[in-house]
Amino acid sequence: MEKKSEVIMELVDPREGFAKTLEGLGERDPRIVVLVNDSVGSSKMEGFAKKFPDRLLNVGIAEQDLVGIAAGLANGGKIPFACGAACFLTARAMEQIKVDMAYSRANVKLCGMTGGLGYGEMGPTHHAIEDLAWMRAIAGLVVIVPADAIETTQAVQAVYEYVGPVYLRLTRLPVPNVNAHGYTFKIGKGTCIRDGKDLTLIANGTMVTVANQAAEVLAVEGIQTRVINMTTLCPLDEEIIIKAARETGRIVTIEEHTVYGGLGGAVAEVVAKHCPVPMRIMGVPGEFAPTGSVKWLFEYFGLTPEGVRKAAHELLEG
Repeated sequence: MEKKSEVIMELVDPREGFAKTLEGLGERDPRIVVLVNDSVGSSKMEGFAKKFPDRLLNVGIAEQDLVGIAAGLANGGKIPFACGAACFLTARAMEQIKVDMAYSRANVKLCGMTGGLGYGEMGPTHHAIEDLAWMRAIAGLVVIVPADAIETTQAVQAVYEYVGPVYLRLTRLPVPNVNAHGYTFKIGKGTCIRDGKDLTLIANGTMVTVANQAAEVLAVEGIQTRVINMTTLCPLDEEIIIKAARETGRIVTIEEHTVYGGLGGAVAEVVAKHCPVPMRIMGVPGEFAPTGSVKWLFEYFGLTPEGVRKAAHELLEG
């Protein structure tokens, strides 16, 4: 029997697109500066540091200083990209993000590296599973969670052009490209990357790949599943959510984050107000995520195609 050839999808670390795009912007605009908290390597800023040594500032493990200095540089006319591990950047510097960045409308681009469960074996101290809830609660702060390298590249360009404070959450996990090469990212707009009438899966970041894979499994079972990539968490694309609720009648949200206050909470707020339909919110269920590999953690919390398939069936059969 002839063996079927398997389709191998290229996996790309979105941080590579982030770094390459930022270096290109740096060549064209001398106002761009980068700040890191002893995280040149994990932020993929070695190339930027080599090209522009006088435009990269390493403040050490001092996240409050990082954000405060970035806000000062923005007030002086620079365009600072402040990079660091998402878990530390958002938690330790919360007051500076709220007051120096958001309240002051400082043109700072806060780049949270390794959002979600990407640090795996480093455990609960390094899991960034509350950051989106914290950032979403701050008025005037744009929150963006790209799904792949293509979208990350475009998001960096978009936040550079946007005048105001932004939180850009990036993963360190290599993922396939879920967006076509003709795709154009726009702040505040979700994207329907697969249409369907039976239910809707809404995800962002790494979970868009999982949602796509789950939709493929459900399609084999005759279930037509809509998949929405909700890249921008703030401001939220309410229109695409309401349309999905009305047309499919069921919604499952999937996020690499606690189930409280993130994507699922944001979608539920819109659904409850405009078009109540049955929902399932998938993520970390209100507990400290344990220590383990990323693969094991995804399986532990059901953040897999099979886990999403089960949640979809619960809605369809409920």
